[in-house]
Amino acid sequence: QLVESGGGLVQAGGSLRLSCAASGRAFNNNAMGWFRQAPGKERELVSAISWSGRSTHYANSVKGRFTISRDNTKNTVYLQMNSLKPEDTANYYCAANSRSPTYTFDHYDYWGQGTQVTVSS
Repeated sequence: QLVESGGGLVQAGGSLRLSCAASGRAFNNNAMGWFRQAPGKERELVSAISWSGRSTHYANSVKGRFTISRDNTKNTVYLQMNSLKPEDTANYYCAANSRSPTYTFDHYDYWGQGTQVTVSS
């Protein structure tokens, strides 16, 4: 099970830190990702990280503003979001790819329930 937290309402230019805690099983050897979906839009991969944390990927729209990290001792993945924009408003989901240690763009098979991020202008 994956449980996200840290979402909320923030003004443009502000910051939030999302957390994704795994329980029931560990994903320390697996790729993890953060996705988001805004109303009326398709779900998109925001960022992904390899099992070790040494390899990461960012969507162009968040590059330089968001940072993904993980603490395998706590079975937790983080997404630090800075310089937030109204277009970052979405429901953010954490996901795990149980079949891959390196980050992937799809084939995530474990999902959290999501946490809402709203950025006001």
